[in-house]
Amino acid sequence: MNHHPPSHVGRALTVVLAWLPFIVITLLVVGDWPPLRRWDLSVADRIAAYGASRPGWVDFWQVIGAVVLPWTCRGLIVAVAIYLWHRRARLLTIWLLVTAGAELGLDQAIRHIFDRARPAQMLVENESWSYVSGHASAAFVMAGALGVVLPSVRGWRRRFRLLVSLPALAAVLMASNGRIMLNVHYVSDVLGGWALGLAILTTTSICFGLRPGLRRLRRRTVEPAEEGAVPPRAAVIVNPIKVGDGVAFRRKVGRALEVRGYDEPLWLETREDDAGNAMAKRAIEFEPDLVLVAGGDGTVRVVCAALAYTGIPVGVIPAGTGNLLARNLQIPLDFDDALERILDGRDRRIDLVSVHGDGLDTDRFAVMAGLGLDAAIISDAPPHLKAQIGWTAYLVSAAKNINHPSVKVRVALDDAEPLERRVRTVVVGNVGMLQANIPLLPDARPDDGLIDVVVIAPRRVTQWPLLFWRVMTRTKGTDMYLERFTGRKVEITAAVDVQRQLDGDGIGPGRSLSAEVEPGALVVRVPKRR
Repeated sequence: MNHHPPSHVGRALTVVLAWLPFIVITLLVVGDWPPLRRWDLSVADRIAAYGASRPGWVDFWQVIGAVVLPWTCRGLIVAVAIYLWHRRARLLTIWLLVTAGAELGLDQAIRHIFDRARPAQMLVENESWSYVSGHASAAFVMAGALGVVLPSVRGWRRRFRLLVSLPALAAVLMASNGRIMLNVHYVSDVLGGWALGLAILTTTSICFGLRPGLRRLRRRTVEPAEEGAVPPRAAVIVNPIKVGDGVAFRRKVGRALEVRGYDEPLWLETREDDAGNAMAKRAIEFEPDLVLVAGGDGTVRVVCAALAYTGIPVGVIPAGTGNLLARNLQIPLDFDDALERILDGRDRRIDLVSVHGDGLDTDRFAVMAGLGLDAAIISDAPPHLKAQIGWTAYLVSAAKNINHPSVKVRVALDDAEPLERRVRTVVVGNVGMLQANIPLLPDARPDDGLIDVVVIAPRRVTQWPLLFWRVMTRTKGTDMYLERFTGRKVEITAAVDVQRQLDGDGIGPGRSLSAEVEPGALVVRVPKRR
């Protein structure tokens, strides 16, 4: 195969290493390690002696502590999240809120678990527990969160980002140092707070697929074309509802193509009655060197299906709710970063899957098709909610459909004997990852010439948490509740009409769904290997 996704072992190892400093510091504190204990007491004694006769010193650090309160830091994170929400940066918004909530919850839990007494000679009254320092952990998380978010916000000049980052870093140092100078925390309490903040930031960033310092579009000088050379051409198919500011979108994409020597692109917008089929056909007639598609999963699917076997590379710019194909091709979800990585990327040939069923014309998908609960969740997710909160709208729909009834199905894979099961859902995948990096089909690869099938059949609602754990941990074993199969074609027949979906779009109820892989049918533009 030409491409492998990032190692999940590597991500897990990164999380473990990020938690290691906090674990070590905590063990040393709980174990009352003599060198650390002597250091803590020595610093506390010197601070107490120095500050006892200097009320101005105490007042200064009290003011610092009042300005950089933990709740001030958390409130700033929420304020930035609200700002990003209005800029339609849904993933970053949710990540910020989850990170702030994790810091608050773990800070309080750790204090109650270890209930470490504060230094005996505090310069100001403080009745809560000492380990860890909430000022240190909250300020560290605030500064770290800004370090991830600021480079990804379009329209913020580098100088402005620097003006925000430097005070955030100063806040970490001043807030943490102030707790020591007031003798309300030991040095180890502050170090533990920093280590906790680092662990939380790393864990949530990896879970959400974020990385700090998202690259920006670079200013380039166009290389002079050889005499007589024909500049490359691009067609851009866009769902105007998904991209928001269409003028800004055209300006950014047009500039990015121009600096790379492309001719004036062909701009094509989808319509309410056509998700992209006619636009893709028009693009093919244009004979471009690259087709860029920006829209939801439905638009991406329709365009990819139409461009099958043409050899024209397709570059997916994530702009929808799920962005499943982009996620599985390791295309960044940030607009600027995705555009740069696609235009400077490489071509990769992947499979498509042809599909048909009762009441359904023959079609193709690139990601997944499903029958049962997953399709019901997709079909019931309110469109206005998806527009507001992105893929998390599916969580609301999942809660509503948690008691979705099981259905008897017949699954025929290749030429094997058909299987009969009573299931909640059956999913057929060309790729394996869902939103939030959930590995539903961990062995699925888009270029292996195979399709992967998962049959999920919990008997009771209480079995869902265990099944979710098995999916997340990539447990290989199968049983009556979760089975996985691999083949080239599959026919699924249900005893009654059930909801069905293709690549995250509901296609209406029916009793049958048949799928067959089309190896190497599509050329996609993906980021270069690093």
